[in-house]
This record gives sequence, C-alpha cells and structure tokens, in this order.
Amino acid sequence: MGTLAFGVGLVIIFPITYAFFTSFMSPSELASWPPKLLPEGFNIQNYITVFSGTLMPRYMLNSLILATGGTLLRLVTSSLAGFSFAFHEYRFKNFFFFLILGSMMIPGDAIIISNYVIVSRLGLTDTYAGLISVYGVSAIHVFMMRQYMKTLPRALYEAAMIDGCGDFKFFLTIALPCSVPILIALGISSFVNLWNAYLWPLMITNSAPMRVVQVGVTMLTTEDDPAYHLVMAAVTAILIPSILVFIIFQRRIVGGITAGSSKG
Repeated sequence: MGTLAFGVGLVIIFPITYAFFTSFMSPSELASWPPKLLPEGFNIQNYITVFSGTLMPRYMLNSLILATGGTLLRLVTSSLAGFSFAFHEYRFKNFFFFLILGSMMIPGDAIIISNYVIVSRLGLTDTYAGLISVYGVSAIHVFMMRQYMKTLPRALYEAAMIDGCGDFKFFLTIALPCSVPILIALGISSFVNLWNAYLWPLMITNSAPMRVVQVGVTMLTTEDDPAYHLVMAAVTAILIPSILVFIIFQRRIVGGITAGSSKG
C-alpha cells in the first residue's frame, strides 16, 4: 500500500515538478529533441520577463482582491446564517436549511449565464464588485458553520440570554471566538479556491487590467509565439501561494473541517 501511495504521489506531483524546471528553460531548450527534464542552468530571466514585461503583477493583485474580498464576504454570510440555524427556532427553518443544501446539487456552470445577465444589468461588468458578487454566499460554508456552531453548548446561549446578552453580542463575543478553527479552515480553502477561479472572471471582465491570474496566463501565448517558457514561469509563481498556504495551515484545515462534523 505504501509503495502504491508513493507511486500515485509521484504521478500527481510530476506535472508540477516539470513545470517548475521548465520555467527556467530557454525557448531553444524547450524545442530540443528529445525533451529535457532539467534545464541547463537555473536562469531567472523568464521570471523577470513575466513580472516586468507583462501585466502579471496586476493580474495577481486582481486575484488577491477577488480571493480576499470573496472569502471575507463568505465568512460573514456563512457565520451569520450558521448562527441562525444553530441557535434560533422559527418557522420553515429546516426548509430553508435544506433549500440551501439543495443548491449544492446545482452545478455552478448551470447558472453562470443568469448570473452574468444580472451582474451586467447592474452595470458591474469589468469591476471588482462584479467579480466578487457571485462568490458572496457559499452553501457548503453555511453548512459547515451550522454544524460547528451546533457543537457549542446550548446552555451557554441560554445563560447568556438570561444575563441580558443580546443575540448579536453573543454572536460577536462568544460564538465567533469559539468558531475560530472552522473560520480559519473555511477561509483558507475559500481563498485558494477563489485564487484559482477562471470561468466567471473570464466572462465578467473585458479589459486586460481587470483580468485575474488564471486568465492572464492564457494571455501570455499567441498563435505565433506560444511562449511556453513564460507560461511555465507564470504558472509556477501562481502555484507558490497555494502550496505555501496548504503546507503551513494543513493541520488547521483538517482540524477545522472535522471539528464540526460530529453533530447534525
């Protein structure tokens, strides 16, 4: 089993490793036959060209704004909804909750046209607000926050209400601080997911300065010049933040997600 897992790991990591080494190759090395796996020298000229001769820094800034803004908005909406579903009792609560869960079965691509029509009619095309708007609510985030907050003692909420603590104060001073592990886990996974967003940013942005990194990479190539060496340099630079996030916060991601999965 260990050998099999090691072999699968090598297959998975090979494209990433090859992209890293290719990012240091010159166009002549890439065109050589048989193909080379290692560059003759680790020349950083490709990276210099990508970051000084293209709009890649602006693309990365746009992706950072999208990922950060969308993640913060998701955490706000999901934590408020999760608190409501976990601690409040009202008519049709279960109906609304299962309606949200049911939306998870609808592929995002199935509603992308209707989202585009709405956002374009609001005049938000080619804007950060248009980029972020469709990512403001996540059903899986609402579900995870509800599950986690249901693990908090109900007696704690009732005691706070008896002492005169309002719902919003309880939410800010007790529920949110207790939910830091799941907030961190969901925040990291959301950030990485939005950093890699492609289809919606491609549709909603028209000008080059508003493109995100995943779209910007495709703009480095032309029919006359594929510029694979630049593409690989850009791809490697884009992968670094995601890899670092998962390496640094791996335990928090796993621990936060599993912490709220034991109570229905």
